[in-house]
Amino acid sequence: MTVSHHIPPIAANDYTQSRALILAGGGMRVAYQAGVIQALSETGMRFSHADGASGGTINLAALLSGISPVELCQRWRTLNIQQFASLPPLNEVIQQGGIAALGSADGLTQHIYPGLGIDIPRINAASGINATFNVCRFDTKTVVPIPHTEINLPRLIAGASLPIFMPAVEDNGVAWTDAVWIQDANLLAAVEHGARELWLVWCIGNTSQYKHDLFRQYVHMIEMSAIGALNRELATIAQINARIAQGEVIYGHIEPIVVHIIKPEYPLPLDPDFYLGRIDAATLIDLGYRDTRHYLRTMTPHGTLLDASATQMKTPSTGISFRETMSGGFQLGSVLPAEGAQAGCATPLSMHATIHIRDIHAFVADPSHKAELSGHIDFAPFNTTVNTPIPAESGLFQLFAPSDDPKLTYMVYELGFRHEGESYYLAGKKHVRVGAPWKLWSETTTLYSTLHRGTDSTGPVIGAGILQLGVSELLKLLSTFHPTEADTPCEAACATKQFFGFFAKELTRTYICQRPLAPTSIHSN
Repeated sequence: MTVSHHIPPIAANDYTQSRALILAGGGMRVAYQAGVIQALSETGMRFSHADGASGGTINLAALLSGISPVELCQRWRTLNIQQFASLPPLNEVIQQGGIAALGSADGLTQHIYPGLGIDIPRINAASGINATFNVCRFDTKTVVPIPHTEINLPRLIAGASLPIFMPAVEDNGVAWTDAVWIQDANLLAAVEHGARELWLVWCIGNTSQYKHDLFRQYVHMIEMSAIGALNRELATIAQINARIAQGEVIYGHIEPIVVHIIKPEYPLPLDPDFYLGRIDAATLIDLGYRDTRHYLRTMTPHGTLLDASATQMKTPSTGISFRETMSGGFQLGSVLPAEGAQAGCATPLSMHATIHIRDIHAFVADPSHKAELSGHIDFAPFNTTVNTPIPAESGLFQLFAPSDDPKLTYMVYELGFRHEGESYYLAGKKHVRVGAPWKLWSETTTLYSTLHRGTDSTGPVIGAGILQLGVSELLKLLSTFHPTEADTPCEAACATKQFFGFFAKELTRTYICQRPLAPTSIHSN
């Protein structure tokens, strides 16, 4: 069957734009890239060239199959991550007298590729964009950027077949495998194709902290290989720019090459955390979207520095993370939460939040007890299509934050988002007031919320309502609670103890001892 040509949603269909999208690897965590791509797409950004390596080939394949950025995010959210893993066929194990790898490609071909809408004939038929898939040709130990018009299923699978975890793929008498050990982002291929503006989405961690367990050492080897190759390419681009500045024409370029790198502020959790549910695709997408919006607000026309600092990230301490969903009635036009929540007039609004406490010791010591919040909302009046979440571009969480009243503290959940080019800010507070013990449940599960026009809670109120945390949502929250960046079970236990110790202490002070905050703890919130 012949598939007619089609223009993917990310394609510029105009090669004079000279902009490239570079999707590097990162295992299953490349769900993060879907959020990045959605945020870039919302700005109207399109690309004349695209390149994928390792896990990035999965998202590139979906986009070239005609899947829109918004649909790609939704497909990732509903994807069964456990289906990534599949055991090697028993007959192959018997024939070979052992296993060639810990897993097989069956999960990719039978579940992940179909789930993300990947279609090889449609990839081959994509027009309006030049795209390449990087695969390692094992006999020559070289990275081969295969044009999208020539990619086939075996080599697409090989592009994401990391040695040890998946076997090499035999195609036309040659063994092919993941290119990450040689190169995880092919910037120069884009430059040679005429791209002057490169947008690299980077998921692999890069801190100075060395972990000593065996799995982390394997991860470090990937980091060293991938980041080392990237740094060499960045240095080469810097040299090209220097030559262009001297009047040379390099690959047809007469202006400097600009590289923009979108990356997490802190390293993303590793694939085992994703597989075990400690983080989910929705959170990774929200983080990708948030980080991209931040980069777009703060970027310079000259892009990223072309040196080893380009992908460096902050080193996290032992912390805590959990996911929380609250829902309730909400009305545009109301200014008081109680009024907006009235039955019969209200529209359901759900806030899906992931709390990232990067350093549990600092969090408890901080008088305002602030942490990061990423997330998204579901609100029909703002949803462009049915069941399409609105990701947040900023977020704030506070736990038992002091107010001007010593008898009142707040649990704060705030997130900023955009809709149809306008900025909005959803600000919610749970009012925890000194009083009788039977008030504990209602006060710690009721979020009084107002929607503001603008980028913070000082903007005019254009809607209000009350969101609730139900019993089932609380149980789900507890199931997602886990320590982060804990190197030992003891560190994990200590972080958990410190968080719940702080939580219990504040509840006891408020509802059992009924003691106001000390004057030194009070400040305007």
